[in-house]
This record gives sequence, C-alpha cells and structure tokens, in this order.
Amino acid sequence: MSFPSSSFKPRILIAEDESGIADTLQYVLQSDGFTPVWCATAEETLAEFTQTLPALVILDVGLPDMNGFELFKRLHAMPGGSDVPMLFLTARSDEIDRVVGLELGADDYVAKPFSPRELVARVRTILRRSVRALPASSAPAGQTVSATVQAQPGVFQLDGERRQIRYYGRALELSRYEYGLLCLFVQRPGRVYTRDELLEMVWDDPGDSFDRTVDAHIKTLRAKLKAVAPQVEPIRTLRGTGYALNEDLPARP
Repeated sequence: MSFPSSSFKPRILIAEDESGIADTLQYVLQSDGFTPVWCATAEETLAEFTQTLPALVILDVGLPDMNGFELFKRLHAMPGGSDVPMLFLTARSDEIDRVVGLELGADDYVAKPFSPRELVARVRTILRRSVRALPASSAPAGQTVSATVQAQPGVFQLDGERRQIRYYGRALELSRYEYGLLCLFVQRPGRVYTRDELLEMVWDDPGDSFDRTVDAHIKTLRAKLKAVAPQVEPIRTLRGTGYALNEDLPARP
C-alpha cells in the first residue's frame, strides 16, 4: 500500500485497556508508518472518533466501561463510522465471539495472544482492500488527503472520494457499474467473481439483471483499459465461472 506522502501517516485508533498490549501495538504501528492513537476506555474512543475519523480502528472486546461489540455498533452508527474498517482484538477464543464480531460487520478478528507483526500485516491487508482506507478527515490540519488506495503499485490507483480510478497514471472515464466492477477487481487481485456475485455486489437491483449485463459491462471496461495499455490484459475470463483481475500485471504498459 502506498500513502500520499511521507508527512502523512494514517491514524489507527486503538481501544485497549491493557497498557502493555497498547504500548506494543503503538510501537509496531508507528514503526510501520502509521500514527497510533491509544484510548483506554470506550468513552475516550468515542470522543476521539468524533473528533477525527481514523483510517482504521482496533477494538478490544473486553473494555472496562462498555462491551467491544456494543462500542462497534456505536462507532458504526456515527457520521462516517460505516466507512471506517474495524478489527476486533480479544482474549476470547470462542467461535461464537468471532462469529458475532464478523456478523456485526467487522473486517477481521484477532485473538490474544497474537503476533504484533501479524496484526500489523492484517491492518495493511484491510486497508489495501478497502477504498475507505484513508478518510480525508484523518489528514493532519491544513492538508487535504483523498481516500486513495494503490492496490497494485504503478498499475491501479483508487480514489474513493472522487470515485476515480487511475490505470497506469491515467484517469479512466467509467460508468457507475464499470467503476463498481473495477473497484472489486483491484481490491482483490486474483479473486474470481462469478457473474451472480458481481450482480449482487455491484448492481442496485440484481434480480432485474442478467448474466449478459455483466458480460456487456466487462466488455466496455476492457475496451477502456485497452485504450490505455493495448498490450495488457488485466481482466481474465474463467470460462463457466466468472472474472478475475490478473495478479501479474507489468509495472509499465
């Protein structure tokens, strides 16, 4: 993942009451180019979240003043909250807790004890897959930072705020559904999407659309990509299955 500049470090909000764990998380996140902000209680977390939206939140389930699942729902309901990725951190290993967290809409769930480096890797994975990764309001005062994710360095750049995608540095003129399709593909290179999945995830009324609707949009999307890089085939067709973004695109067209 590539961030806008060396002066901007995405803010990661940590809701964790154990100071030892919080210190470790702050150290590894800061070492990896993030700005960690520690809150020891749910009340502090809500206040910090209200003041400035973070790039991502790490939530401990066992906070002293509020259950982490309840805090998640409170944060999610706040302005902009549904656009902020969240990861649960807990000492509980029961499958039911993991299921509850993920069903609420959390992006990941890590049980203690854990490897700090592994957790940071998961943070980066979540941000890399999400066009919500860098909310503009998380930028330092006086700076404007768009929600940009560089999914494949030098190839695709997503700007969620402007709903714009650059391909080899050139902004693409995309229809609403072409944009939705390409967003899915570049966030998960190599992931195969069936036509039914694409209809469900991109179209407003998937029940009123057909497989050929997806095929038609893929065709026009390919034409626009080919106009930029004629020799490159970014979207693969898997006969009888669906479509996927090529994982091995050249750095230059």
